[in-house]
Amino acid sequence: MPIKNGSVVMRVDVSSNGVGPIIPNQRFHVNINGFLKMEGDKVQFTVGDELFDLKLRYFVNVPSRPLWYNVDQSPVLILGGIPNEKALIMTSTNFKEFSLVELSIDSCWVGSFYCPQAEFSATIHDAISTESTLFIRQNQLVYYFTGTYTTLYEGSHSKWVRVLASECIKRLCPVYFSSNGSDHIIALTTGKHEGYVHFGTITDGLVSFELLPRNQSMCQRILVGSQGEGFSGELALRFYHVLPPIATNEMNILYMVPQFIPDARGLEFLMILGTETYTNTPMVPKGLFFNVYNNLLFIWGNFLLQSYNTENFLYLADFPKESTIKYLVNSFQGDVAIVTETEEIWYLLEGTYQLSRLFPSKGWDIHVSLQVMKQSSLYASNETMVTLFYEEDKLYQLVYLIQKQQGHLVKRQVPVENVLLYQQYDKYHVEPEGNFRTLIFTNFCPFEVMRLGNLPNPQAYTRQERYLARPPMVLNPSGFHTENSLAVYQGLVYYLLWLHSKYDKPYADPVHDPTWRWWKNKKQDKDYYSYLASNWLSAGGVHIDMDSYEKVYDLKAYYRLPERIFLDKGAEYHFSIFLTARGHSFEMGSVFKVRSRVSVGVVVADPSCTESLVKQRVLVKRNSVLFLVTLRDKSLCYDQGISGHHLMKTSLMVKVVGSSGFCFQNTHLGPRLQGNLMVPVFIGCPPGKRLAFDITYTLKYMRLKNKHYYDCIYQDPEMPCFLFRDMFYPFFLIQDLVTGDSGSFKGSYVLKVVGGGRSLDSIVDYNEEEIYRYNSPLDKTDSSIWTTKTAGTTHDMAFYIMSYENSGIEWLCLENSPCYDMTPRGIFPPEFYFKVLVSNRDVDNSTYCDYQLIFLLHIHGLPLSAKRALFLVIVSASVLVGLVILYIIICLLWPYVVRACSHLRWRINNIIASESYYTYATSSRVFSLSSQPSFEAITKVPSQVDTKVENQEDQPNLEPAEEKQPET
Repeated sequence: MPIKNGSVVMRVDVSSNGVGPIIPNQRFHVNINGFLKMEGDKVQFTVGDELFDLKLRYFVNVPSRPLWYNVDQSPVLILGGIPNEKALIMTSTNFKEFSLVELSIDSCWVGSFYCPQAEFSATIHDAISTESTLFIRQNQLVYYFTGTYTTLYEGSHSKWVRVLASECIKRLCPVYFSSNGSDHIIALTTGKHEGYVHFGTITDGLVSFELLPRNQSMCQRILVGSQGEGFSGELALRFYHVLPPIATNEMNILYMVPQFIPDARGLEFLMILGTETYTNTPMVPKGLFFNVYNNLLFIWGNFLLQSYNTENFLYLADFPKESTIKYLVNSFQGDVAIVTETEEIWYLLEGTYQLSRLFPSKGWDIHVSLQVMKQSSLYASNETMVTLFYEEDKLYQLVYLIQKQQGHLVKRQVPVENVLLYQQYDKYHVEPEGNFRTLIFTNFCPFEVMRLGNLPNPQAYTRQERYLARPPMVLNPSGFHTENSLAVYQGLVYYLLWLHSKYDKPYADPVHDPTWRWWKNKKQDKDYYSYLASNWLSAGGVHIDMDSYEKVYDLKAYYRLPERIFLDKGAEYHFSIFLTARGHSFEMGSVFKVRSRVSVGVVVADPSCTESLVKQRVLVKRNSVLFLVTLRDKSLCYDQGISGHHLMKTSLMVKVVGSSGFCFQNTHLGPRLQGNLMVPVFIGCPPGKRLAFDITYTLKYMRLKNKHYYDCIYQDPEMPCFLFRDMFYPFFLIQDLVTGDSGSFKGSYVLKVVGGGRSLDSIVDYNEEEIYRYNSPLDKTDSSIWTTKTAGTTHDMAFYIMSYENSGIEWLCLENSPCYDMTPRGIFPPEFYFKVLVSNRDVDNSTYCDYQLIFLLHIHGLPLSAKRALFLVIVSASVLVGLVILYIIICLLWPYVVRACSHLRWRINNIIASESYYTYATSSRVFSLSSQPSFEAITKVPSQVDTKVENQEDQPNLEPAEEKQPET
């Protein structure tokens, strides 16, 4: 499948067309599994060999274990813990389908003096999946395997690689979220590096580890920090401490965990101040959990502490000190599930203090009884929980069921709302009504109706791109799809996703939609294809409607808050909460104002960065209250960043006082908790925004300003040419790939020429020094490529600052620039391709987005250098003058040339005649001497001959004289 921006996790929503039986909407995970390979006609795993026998000993009486992965990023989930087997449970569909795979690792178990091992086993104790790489721990050994993905580094490994070979690793810990484009993992050490951790970074499939802290171990930091608190070193090491992040160099101790569990005396929670009384039960911490969205820190063991600032902690007294927490599961949307060592399941709403036990409980027993009555295949009398995890906002179990001596793994949803609702059924009383008594259940919810309104379309805030892809129409009487029609549909969906992945052009299309190029040349024939379909004449027996494949821009909110909210600089999100109170809940306040007993609290996790405004309207006649809520970014806590990267995580929580765990809304999918809302908020440049070169408006504006436009001889519609001597006015668009909005970029930006060449194949990138010389107004080396007269400069005056109003560029190409003195090739004018970088970094205060655009600019008609031009002028003038002089000479001498030519021709003719005469005369005289020799006759011949010759000179055109006997 096509990969967009390196993402290998996708979700597909399938809905019915409303024809025929009711089919509920479904959502499927379509993840790209990079740990498979094709061998012949079979699909095999690259990490090992698949096992097809799920033995009872793999799961029965085996404790559950946490499922660790990179949230919303990992395409493949893995789960270890199979006793005495180097095997994993792997899935790319969130356990809708899964496989048991035996890993191809060496299993080299070696103990040493710095890493003592009491016992060895083949069990995979820790398993963590990131976006591209799998990590496992077997005993003290750590391995990783990088999947096969086209976007990864070419040298990434396609086998299990042992890492940290000289270290003794006692635990792997996950980092749930990516940071700066990289995934992370933490390896806890023991032995020679006790007190240090190995911080792993995975970037494009490359794995590296760094030993932290850099200066001194955490034990030494505790000793240094305890001295500032007035404790001795030996005493300090007997306590549990909370320290700053390991990447920092801070030496202070944030919090010291009490030695014993406090005595809450019947309270739901207790603020730990140091003045409270304590029980004799020691506090035994087992782990930490930090929610990056709401800054909520949990310390857990045989107790549960929570804090929003790592300084003031609350002890939640509902959790029994006789139990010990094994691991926590967080939905990062306000829900926390807790699993104990005895496989109990507890539930907590973040921001509240009421813990509820889901299993075992009366509510769970009621739910299971109802499921058994329905003969559900998801429940059995003999079952073992394998793991507990959240998928989106729902809690799920992976359970091993034994039914009829057969065992199998199933994924089922934990009915949190049903169990909490059933647990309220024991709170009831009986009231007499006439001759009858009525059973009335106590409802602790402070309101009857809660509705959300005035919700904006969610896509602008969730930043989810959606496409509509209807199947083609099948032209047969049954209407059922065939293999051919399904193959056509698969090809259409693939091509649609391919268009989505390739829609990243620097030149903006006239229509801002990735599907526009698909149909732009076929829209005119739409009616013709419809005519063929109506007459059952379509090729292949299927009809493809062009309007069935499009991008969705108008998704509605459906009365629910979005899954997440992205806020740009100064952006706001508005919505309203409508509450209908239970019973009479109004009272008169001061100055004749009506007050409601139903109240709403809005909490922002980072009040220095975001703020919330709440306006209340009391609707007395409707016994209701309307709250108008506004979430706003303060424009204080974030610098510019690339779209979708380096975002600040925070959250918004809305709570109706007294509703936690008591208020439910009945829906067609079952009850749903009400009164507590939590939305993750991301501060920064939202994903799906980009800067594009507005070629359409640029050409239109240049025709208007320059009164003309001259394109190249060989035109390229994808890259029009611009004439060198014309002023260049570039304009840019901010395109929102999610909402479809496209508007002119009105902010400030810096334009630089960062590369160039005479042809597309000869373009080279310039170094930093060359970029400065070619673009800076401070350059004194005559290297400038362009200049402007209307723009300002940066604070150091190194580069020009352009804007929508001041965008005129004059091309220079001075003597030391790469475009100087371009000689033409052939009869066409010189051309040059500029590689242009446009960025608003540090010059635009209107947005958090660090827009960067690199595009090619084709310039033609470049001038020659002055020397070369002068040389050509001199040569051309010399040639021209020479031709003129030659012409004059020819005109003056032409008559003489003609006469000379005529005379020459006459002479040639005479010579030819003379030669002929002498030849004839010689032959005649020889004949005469032989017949009549006479002295007198011979003496007369010269005078006659001379006379004839003179007459021939005076009259050159006369016939030659008669031949006479030559003189002897």
